Amino acid sequence: MITGQYVNIQPTVASVGDRIFAQIIDWIVLLAYLVLVIWIGFECNINSDWYFIIFIGLVPLFYTLLCEIFNQGQSVGKMIMKTQVVKLDGTSPTLGAFLMRWLLYLIDGPMTSYMGLVVMILTRNNQRLGDLAAGTIVIKKQKYKKIQISLDEYDYLAKNYTPRYPQAADLSLEQIDIITRTLSISQKDFALRVAKLAGKVREKLNIERKETDDAAFLHRIVRDYQYYALEEI
Repeated sequence: MITGQYVNIQPTVASVGDRIFAQIIDWIVLLAYLVLVIWIGFECNINSDWYFIIFIGLVPLFYTLLCEIFNQGQSVGKMIMKTQVVKLDGTSPTLGAFLMRWLLYLIDGPMTSYMGLVVMILTRNNQRLGDLAAGTIVIKKQKYKKIQISLDEYDYLAKNYTPRYPQAADLSLEQIDIITRTLSISQKDFALRVAKLAGKVREKLNIERKETDDAAFLHRIVRDYQYYALEEI
């Protein structure tokens, strides 16, 4: 998948082992939660059926779905194993995709003696049936400096290129993407947008800029970022 206009990201697919351990951690979390809820119920002498229906029935049932929707594709187990659910193109799954994965877990899991494990082993991207139906994969989360970068995209950087702002390496891919998009869109308030963005970048990186032109400064920041990102390979 391509981020921005120059970075080619090849995400690392989570191994079957990573996914199994993440699932085991989630089961432990749910078990601890159920023990706590039942203990509270008895200690507080709660006799309401709704208490047990909601906190013992519905919360565990929707645990994975709610975690992935509201936590960027990660349950507690996935967070600990540093894995994440994304679409095949690397973007965040839609609500429908998360729902499809959750619905098909019954087929992948207990209803078919965890047939999803067999499917994961046999598929190229370690996808279970829910992933195949939803068009998702589970990847290992990586720092932006450790991504695979297409060298062809760096042809315009001279071999003797000397970076000016080493602090540019501290920016994220998302921040660099904002800069490149701002520079590529011509609007009536282009100069004002560029000036504000240049000010924010200078303030964030705590640097003394050497370019008098705002656009030239931002272009230099992008090139320096690319230089240091390439250096990490």
